[in-house]
Amino acid sequence: MATLTLPRIRPAALYVWRRNILVWRKLLVPAMLMNFGEPVLYLLGMGYGLGHFVGDMAGMPYLAFLASGIIASSAMTTASFEGMYSVFTRMVPQKTYEAILATPLDVDDIVAGEMLWCATKALFSGVAILAVATVLGVVQGWQSLWVIPVVFLVGLCFAGPAMIMSSLAASYDFFSYYFVLVVTPMFILCGVFYPVDTLPDVLQGAVQVLPLTHAVHLTRGLVAGAELTQPLLHLAVLMIYALVSYLIAAILVRRKLMI
Repeated sequence: MATLTLPRIRPAALYVWRRNILVWRKLLVPAMLMNFGEPVLYLLGMGYGLGHFVGDMAGMPYLAFLASGIIASSAMTTASFEGMYSVFTRMVPQKTYEAILATPLDVDDIVAGEMLWCATKALFSGVAILAVATVLGVVQGWQSLWVIPVVFLVGLCFAGPAMIMSSLAASYDFFSYYFVLVVTPMFILCGVFYPVDTLPDVLQGAVQVLPLTHAVHLTRGLVAGAELTQPLLHLAVLMIYALVSYLIAAILVRRKLMI
């Protein structure tokens, strides 16, 4: 029952991360356009367009409110996309993992390295949007730089569940269920576009267990100067999601690869 043993995290995972970043460098321009092009359009279109009618929200200009939420949601989307479509491609059609397993690396190294890479891509996206928000004048001081490690943690948090989906998928079509049933509801309900406390009581309670709610609370406090309450709780929730999903993903990927 080797597939059920607890996975280990080794420095060797960095070799997988390095392999992915070397490949990514060859596709730098289209990758960057895909990773943060849509969030920037949301930021500019809704922040200025809808913001003209909304005015202030939660004590800040709507553009600042939206920008801080989009940083978190973009990290979620980027890590989820990479953890499903790209990981599945390397796992099944390209059989990249079979080649990696011919080296001293094992499945646990692959999963940990892929999660690090997903978080790195989420970080690229988040930093790009932070830079745009800074140019637009909605970033509140140097404390906003603390959002950088937070975005990396958000990427880790969503990389694990995405890799779980990859380990269960028979084809790319399977990922539509995850995006429609998980990613999209979080994108709409977890405070990116409006405060969570405007939702009905039942939904307010439900979204508190979703990781994006905690991610948005942290990014909004650091970037837009909103009141940052219980930061340790929000960080702990994201870390728990990242750790538990890594453990599950490693076990399921072992089974997928029949190791």
